[in-house]
Amino acid sequence: MLDGAVAWMNGRGNTQQWGTTPYSRKPGGVERIQRYTTECAPYMAELDGVPVGTLVLGDGPSPQVPIPTAEEPERYVRLLVSDRRHAGLGIGAALLAHAAEETRRAGVPLLRVDCWAGGGGELVAFYERNGFAPTTRFLAGEWPGQVLARRIG
Repeated sequence: MLDGAVAWMNGRGNTQQWGTTPYSRKPGGVERIQRYTTECAPYMAELDGVPVGTLVLGDGPSPQVPIPTAEEPERYVRLLVSDRRHAGLGIGAALLAHAAEETRRAGVPLLRVDCWAGGGGELVAFYERNGFAPTTRFLAGEWPGQVLARRIG
């Protein structure tokens, strides 16, 4: 799915968000996903038994990103990606709703995510439509990022 997302973004002219190299061929890319599936909580969305999206939920931001942990218990969306062949079906929104429910079930008051803040801000707007509010902007090298938070009650 990640390789497909890179190809889809590149096809739309977006080479800045995830670059042009398929994720599976990036140095450390496969290892990062393996770490996510063993150290965090991965969730898979399926359509007729076929995986169409995934979300990885952790207890804080990735150590590879310059984002401090919250000063309270939190859950953090480390990865959200959907199969672009099924775009527009609400897969990402459904996975975020599941992350909010898992966060609520754990009695944790805060769900956060970070995303690419470049381009026209479409990705930030997606998270806002799903109940998140922008908090902190950051740079990872020259990559512009935005942290967003959602209170869980």
